[in-house]
Parts: sequence; structure tokens; C-alpha cells
Amino acid sequence: MTRILFVDDEINILEGLQRLLRPQRRDWEMAFAPGGKAALTMLEASPFDVIVSDMRMPEIDGAALLEIVREKYPNILRIILSGYTELEASYRAVPVAHQFLLKPCEPDALRAAIERATSLIEVLHSKMLAGLVGSLRELPSLPRTYAALRSLLSNPESSVDQVVRIVEQDVAISAKVLQLVNSAFFGVTREISDMKTAVSYLGITILQNLVLSVEVFRTFHPKRPIAGFSLEEFHHHAQLTARIASEISKTMAVPQAVVVAGLLHDVGKLVIAERAPEHLSRALEGARQDKQPLFAIEEELIGVSHAEVGAYLLSLWGLPSPVVEAVAHHHHPERVPHAKLDLLSTVYLSNVLAHDPLGTKNCGGELEQEIHPVILAIPGVPENLPKWRELAETVSGELQGASYV
Repeated sequence: MTRILFVDDEINILEGLQRLLRPQRRDWEMAFAPGGKAALTMLEASPFDVIVSDMRMPEIDGAALLEIVREKYPNILRIILSGYTELEASYRAVPVAHQFLLKPCEPDALRAAIERATSLIEVLHSKMLAGLVGSLRELPSLPRTYAALRSLLSNPESSVDQVVRIVEQDVAISAKVLQLVNSAFFGVTREISDMKTAVSYLGITILQNLVLSVEVFRTFHPKRPIAGFSLEEFHHHAQLTARIASEISKTMAVPQAVVVAGLLHDVGKLVIAERAPEHLSRALEGARQDKQPLFAIEEELIGVSHAEVGAYLLSLWGLPSPVVEAVAHHHHPERVPHAKLDLLSTVYLSNVLAHDPLGTKNCGGELEQEIHPVILAIPGVPENLPKWRELAETVSGELQGASYV
């Protein structure tokens, strides 16, 4: 049973929550803390799976409380409750909260947020993975895209299209924008997986505050070099995979969310590079020595790969489930049945082609599988594969010569 700790300094609000959530008692074991100090005492006394905290509280507010929880109890899902009038104060919670909900919060909205954010926890059964992802404060961004975005947002004449162009070049920034826009705090009633729509919903002003005033993003400066890992090559591959997926979707009627899924498919590598660089170095060296794909070595070492790590993060952040599924299984398409070319199978194919467009070489030093038989059995794939290989080679050449930001 999921154990949830609700935190608010106003007793009447906690009592109201207890009454409102009484029907959830069959599924949730709930506790109620009157403020941040009481919450920390209760956390020390017994384990919880989720903490739902009000933002404005004396002594220890919601952002400060969730920062402590992140450091001491990284496995706990962190949700912040805030109102429209508290928007600026809530910016401080952006680096540490997994989900944002608007007050007053209806039980159905709360249940949906918790279920979306924890959808992979029971599947993966990995405390190590939960701790690795849960301890993350921010994803590392490319220095050039972060600097370019700061410069652009400092200009009052900047447009949404200009912002989107830069955001789409950085996996970390793209993931964070999608996390925020898919949270209930911004009042969006549908799942968003298109970057232009996401930036338009958030608006330039909110992005300015997040990028210029709060440490939501930071540039990548590892404590020590990670042999075999290049952030520039990582982003080139992400861009290439997204572009190939976009082109395939035009002829095979695959949802446009495939572009975002392609861009974010390796986001787990960023998590590992940030939180466990020694593990990434060891896995990369093992892949090189054994001439095996990186994900296979990762699975041998810890039972999961960067694919599951990335999917777990995106699940916590509440991104649309088809995107999460595509990220989780992009190395193992056989885990999910495919009657036709769908989001997952397109991301899988695009990733393979991005590593090895013509089936004769490797991209970025990482070996990739041969195309899985379950994908080759999908109608339309075998006959279109030669065309897609040529397309991948063309797009790769275009990106090599492209001028970024």
C-alpha cells in the first residue's frame, strides 16, 4: 500500500484533506503533518513513498522541505501544492519537486498525479534506480545552449519560435519544459508532447523567470572526465534520432510525439553522468572491451540500463505515458506487441539508424543491435528500410554541417 505524507501548517486544511481523501484509505496509508518540522520528525520515524507539501509555510516552506527530502530520502516522490498567487515563490521548488499541483486539489487530480509519477516503480523494483533518479536536482545542459537561451530570454523582442529552436537542441532543457507544462499547476487539461505547444503554454515570462532567476538548469561540468562520453556527441545523436523519427512519422502515420520521444530517448545517460559518473565510465569501458552495446553492459552490471533510468525520471515528472514507454523500451521493442509502426518501434528504429545509418559503421563509438525481428515483422518496415537508411545518412550529414544556436 502506498504511504503518503501530507504537509500543511494550517490544521483546518489538513482536517479537510483527511475528510476529502477518506475514500482513498483502501489504496493509500495516509499521515498528516502540521508543518515542515513535524514532517521531518515523521519521516525519521517511518518510511513514506510520497510527500505532498504546501508551498507557503513558516520556518520551513515547501521548497526547503522538499530539498531536505531529496537529500535524505531520495526514493520519495515529491509533490508541491501551490496557488496561482504563489507562482513566483513556487519557482524555488522547480528543481526539487517531481510534480506540481494547483490548490485546491481534487482527489482525482491527486490520484492521477501519483499514479502517473509512480507508474514504473512497481515494474522496475529497483531501490538503486529510485535513489539514483530521486537524488537528482537538475539535469546538465550543454553550455552553449544554456548560454544562448539566457541571452535570448534577456531580449524582450524574443519570440516563441526562437525559444523553441534553442530548447529543442538540448535534451535537459526540453525534458524540464515538458515536465512543467504537463503538471497540473499550469492548468493544461491535456498531455503535451510537442515543444512549440509546451513553450507557448508556459510563456516567455515563466521561462525567463526559470532560466534567469532560478537554478533550474545548469551547464555540464563533471568532477572528472567520463572516458568515452561526450555531451556534444550525446546531443548530436539525440537530435539525429528525433529528426529521423520525424521523417519516418510523415510516411507511416506515427504520432508527432515521436519527435520528443526520439529527442529524450537517452536522457537516462544524463542522469547517470550526473549522479553516477563512475558507473557510466565502467559501463562504457566494458562495452568497448567486450564489443557489446552499452545497454547490455549496464544490464549486466546493475540489472537496468539508461533506458529504464530515463523512463523512470520522465515517469516521475509526469510526461505522457507513450513517451515514457518509448524511452523505457527503446532497446527492447520485443517487450511490447506491435501491430503496426508505433511510437516505440519508430524510436527504436530511429535510434538504430542514428547509430548506424547504412548498417556499416557506428556513430559516437557505441555499438547497436541489429534490427530486431519483431520490428522487421511490422508491415511496411522491410520495404521502407532501405529508404530510411538513406534518409538517416542524409539527415546525419545535414546535422554535421548545421550551425547551432
